[in-house]
Amino acid sequence: MTDALRFPAEWEPQSAILIAWPTAVTDWADRLGEVEETYILLVAAITRFQRVLICVADEDVEAYARARLASARVDMQRVGFIEVPYDDTWLRDTGPVTLQAMHEDAASDFRLLDFRFTGWGGKFEASRDDRLVEELFARGIFQRSARQDIDFALEGGAIETDGEGTLLTTWTCLHERHPEATRAELEVKLSRHLAQQRVLWLDHGYLEGDDTDAHIDTLARFAARDAIVYQACDDQNDSHYAPLQAMAAELAALRTVEGQPYRLFPLPWPAPVIDYDRRLAASYANFLIINGAVLMPAYDASTDDEAAAVLAAAFPEREIIQVPCRPLIWQNGSLHCITMQLPQGVV
Repeated sequence: MTDALRFPAEWEPQSAILIAWPTAVTDWADRLGEVEETYILLVAAITRFQRVLICVADEDVEAYARARLASARVDMQRVGFIEVPYDDTWLRDTGPVTLQAMHEDAASDFRLLDFRFTGWGGKFEASRDDRLVEELFARGIFQRSARQDIDFALEGGAIETDGEGTLLTTWTCLHERHPEATRAELEVKLSRHLAQQRVLWLDHGYLEGDDTDAHIDTLARFAARDAIVYQACDDQNDSHYAPLQAMAAELAALRTVEGQPYRLFPLPWPAPVIDYDRRLAASYANFLIINGAVLMPAYDASTDDEAAAVLAAAFPEREIIQVPCRPLIWQNGSLHCITMQLPQGVV
């Protein structure tokens, strides 16, 4: 495999979206029915445009998931199942980060990066999730691909790329995972492992109730090589106001490779979602880009339609589809967190 690797942007053509079906032995047990409804709506939306590969814990889970999806009239010709062990369903952080190697004859190979998954810094048991990429690779579902084991803690939700060599991430998360490393040392590792030319850091921004230590995919996302969509906050009485205002100022100060400011698309701030006196981490920035559409997390909030309008402006050539995600934020994640895209040609 050539060393001419690149990290495709999420908006580039995809083979499939990889997810894992929630079960009674995952953290979803207490609200499994609500969460399953979100998964069904998610799969239904994705299969309008492309394939979905669903990790299942065993044959019984597959049979159940297949029946639920079929009864919802999901296009089952675009659904595949893979029996594999997993601890939980946050595939953004446990699934493969895929690099593409381009050849002169326009054929391409792929490198599946298998970073260490530590349960977000040791917060949760993650031994099976840490082996997920290895287990998937062993099942032969990937084409023209090599798996690269990397002894470096990193989650897919912590990184954003424009597909042209610029990486966006947060210092809070990377510093928490690697407290002994300097920013310069981390930049070298990120650039080398992810085939990037530069790293843009955000020092501000967080969501209350977030277990990830400020993953970038809850805060700011590339919409194009010169555009960033971000979670804003205009409520001066909210605890998030100061840090998200500071993050907005950081984003305004960033420059493209050509030295131009990014086009910025601020997402509205949803009203607080409270669950038994605990605030949940609702963010519209946790959207998923698929072939021809953007799937937006909706929270049954008055700002849902406004957020959809912002995404429509940022992605004018894609359909914006709202997926109810209030059940997901009960476990402090949302739509992007439970999915991982696989670039075109991988499966």
